[in-house]
Amino acid sequence: MTSPDRGAAPLFTDPSANAARAWFANKPRALIDKRTTVRDAVARLVSDGAYLAIGGFGGDRLPTAVVHEIVRQGKQNLSFAGHTATHDFQILCAGNLLGRGQTLARVEIAYVVGLEARGLSPHARRVMESGEVEFTEWTNYALAARLKAAAMGVPFLPIRSLLGTDTFRYSGARVIDCPFTGERLAAVPALYPDVAAIHVHEADCYGNCRLRGTSVADLDLARAAKRLIITCERLIPHDEIRRDPTQTVIPFFCVDAVCEVPFGSYPGNMPYEYFSDEEHLRQWLEAERDLVTYRAWVEQHIYGVEDFSDYLHRCGGLRRMQQLRQQELLLDRPG
Repeated sequence: MTSPDRGAAPLFTDPSANAARAWFANKPRALIDKRTTVRDAVARLVSDGAYLAIGGFGGDRLPTAVVHEIVRQGKQNLSFAGHTATHDFQILCAGNLLGRGQTLARVEIAYVVGLEARGLSPHARRVMESGEVEFTEWTNYALAARLKAAAMGVPFLPIRSLLGTDTFRYSGARVIDCPFTGERLAAVPALYPDVAAIHVHEADCYGNCRLRGTSVADLDLARAAKRLIITCERLIPHDEIRRDPTQTVIPFFCVDAVCEVPFGSYPGNMPYEYFSDEEHLRQWLEAERDLVTYRAWVEQHIYGVEDFSDYLHRCGGLRRMQQLRQQELLLDRPG
């Protein structure tokens, strides 16, 4: 029987802060031009078997172009941090059970399968119920705390969350006694992803990033990930970054690749830029209900396109993007 003082699940990553420090010590810190294409960034920085984490919050500020490219390039046996995952997880699951190998092999679950008020993803549920994906369970806060520990350079953090729950039993957490008060706490291990992708509003060529709206755990994720791909709505001059450095929330030395991808969160929402395409998301969910239909959908929207720009064109192009921009601007208007 599993001890109530220790979760039953294995860890999918090494929480050693010293091992992570050895990795980060060799990461370049020079101001070098990191602009590239999404295709190149994924080919160079996402390897088979890597542990992947995705930024954003639910359907907001998703690095959709990177997730598409991971599936299109046929990356295999990835581990995934399902922190606040919605459409990003839905896309990754397209690489499973469709006769193209196994994109996902291990998932750390806090929130996956659901697309919030839009309902559950039939195919993501199909994948998770197939038995071919190993998983552990955490809460949203516990995964955020794990990224916070990694960003701080410590191997774990104590939290009150998880204690006394079944989620604790299916996690990799442990119960510890506080050395100062004797209080019982849950210790959650640091999470150092092999690679992460974050979509932001603005970045310069070196990787200094600005974003608007909620950041959730992305600022810690940027510091925890061994490799970081940034996609941005707009590239801005470095002089603009220097004019107001207080707006820079992700510094250049965390970043390995910078890709300019206008409308890069589509069909998700980009706060203050454009609204989510609810019609397209409904079509995606409907297509998933039948595997034959879904295979055709994925061929048309992921495998059968040249790049993300081609995908946007098939989804209505600039006209549709402008409609979503106007919708967001109307919602953002006071009163």
